[in-house]
Amino acid sequence: MEGIIPLYKPKGLTSHDCVFKLRKILHMKRIGHTGTLDPDVTGVLPICIGRATKVAEYITDAGKAYEGEVTIGFSTSTEDASGEIIERKVIDRDIDRSEILKVLNDLTGSIKQTPPMYSAVKVNGKKLYEYARQGIEVERPTRAVTIYSIDLLDDRKYFSGEQISFRFRVSCSKGTYIRTLAVMIGEALGYPAHMSDLSRIQSAAFSLTDCFTFEEIEAKMTDGTIEDILYPIEAALSHLPKYMISDKIAEKVKNGAVLPIPDTCKHEKDPIVVETEAGKALAIYIHHPEKPGLMKPSKVLRSIE
Repeated sequence: MEGIIPLYKPKGLTSHDCVFKLRKILHMKRIGHTGTLDPDVTGVLPICIGRATKVAEYITDAGKAYEGEVTIGFSTSTEDASGEIIERKVIDRDIDRSEILKVLNDLTGSIKQTPPMYSAVKVNGKKLYEYARQGIEVERPTRAVTIYSIDLLDDRKYFSGEQISFRFRVSCSKGTYIRTLAVMIGEALGYPAHMSDLSRIQSAAFSLTDCFTFEEIEAKMTDGTIEDILYPIEAALSHLPKYMISDKIAEKVKNGAVLPIPDTCKHEKDPIVVETEAGKALAIYIHHPEKPGLMKPSKVLRSIE
């Protein structure tokens, strides 16, 4: 068995919990997820099975989209609803819709984020949340991420109350912390804030409509139709540039040959998928670091059939 199952991740489970549960359902050990989702977050979690684990990183590295809710008026230790309240500030004025839209616009594009202490980012070989659980504050690396778009999913003209909440949709690059983005929205409006709800609605080529629940996967396994919901390896690579080759060159690819970079991919920074005329992905190539104009295999995915 090999392929990708887009799992609908429920609340209350870590991504690792999901993998553990699917190993039992599918009776397989070679299973991996494609990017950590916090326990309180729901939504799209593509799961790679068998040989498809070779391409998990390309799903992880692709763009993501989320729908969430920011609550303004108090912040938490984890930047989401599960943490302890660390600061409160009563909202003593109406916040105009135009003010929120300006903040969202200002946060669109390349921005810098400092990951929350309760995150899996490693500092000196140790995950930040491990420091946080011991009450140790360490310096966190600031990094650049890209926010492709943020849409306000609320049609109110004025937002009022001692604390306010509104929903939003965001499309972003890998490594973006939506919790931190919620905090940044609050800060720009002059108040402490946190992310009060979040669902991932897209990961690479997979969206919510593609997803299956644990119950659906187990039912497919029971009735012997599990292959019906397995997406091929190529589905994980659909966002990357492609280079179609002949069967003669395919034999060389199988043996890890260095190839000239095709004209259509000379300006690509992303890895290049080398595929057969039938659309089967054979290997992932990258620009050769020492030989201009050439590319070398990063991963050979399958032998010639």
